[in-house]
Amino acid sequence: MERHHTWTTSSMPYGGLRIGLYDPVKSLLVGDNFVGDIPLSKKILAGLATGALAIAIANPTDLVKVRLQAEGKLPAGASRRYSGALNAYSTIVRQEGLKALWTGIGPNILRNAIINAAELASYDQVKETILKIPGFTDNVFTHLLAGVGAGFFAVCIGSPVDVVKSRMMGDSTYKNTIDCFIKTLKNDGPFAFYKGFIPNFGRLGSWNAIMFLTLEQIKKFFAREVLA
Repeated sequence: MERHHTWTTSSMPYGGLRIGLYDPVKSLLVGDNFVGDIPLSKKILAGLATGALAIAIANPTDLVKVRLQAEGKLPAGASRRYSGALNAYSTIVRQEGLKALWTGIGPNILRNAIINAAELASYDQVKETILKIPGFTDNVFTHLLAGVGAGFFAVCIGSPVDVVKSRMMGDSTYKNTIDCFIKTLKNDGPFAFYKGFIPNFGRLGSWNAIMFLTLEQIKKFFAREVLA
């Protein structure tokens, strides 16, 4: 239960901030009087900014999640550093210092800013493109289709930095992001950055479809409440 709780507390602040701030930041970038389709560059910039800010705040919970997941893969009877999420926080701070909770913040910001921009900007763009096709309307099918498209772009663009981020958080022997990238490329080859692409797409594609469908319904609900 405690390990599931770590995943939840990691996702809640990150997801809430990155998604909740996206539209306000996007509007801020184009100005209050802007009319028409928002340029893709502004969507990408808004996604990069909100993704970076969100993970800068949520990095400690993400770090603990990654380390607990790594321990979960150890064989039965193997020595474990942490007994659970709370113990992981206290052990890391006691043994490595408070700054250690932000281990891997560089690649984590890079990874999550890119993933966030890929998801949110691509969803906006795919949805905008679909709605220009005759016969398509702003409905559930369009939201699902755009969500799957957003998941595909997120995996294509974010897999390399995702691999680097996970390796750096799970192994402190890497000097920095570039060192991790070079060693991974040298030791495992370029395909290592796309290891597990199909299951990752299955996960992110379904996640984005459900997330954006839910988000669209929430937006419509509140829009009706405001007009009522």
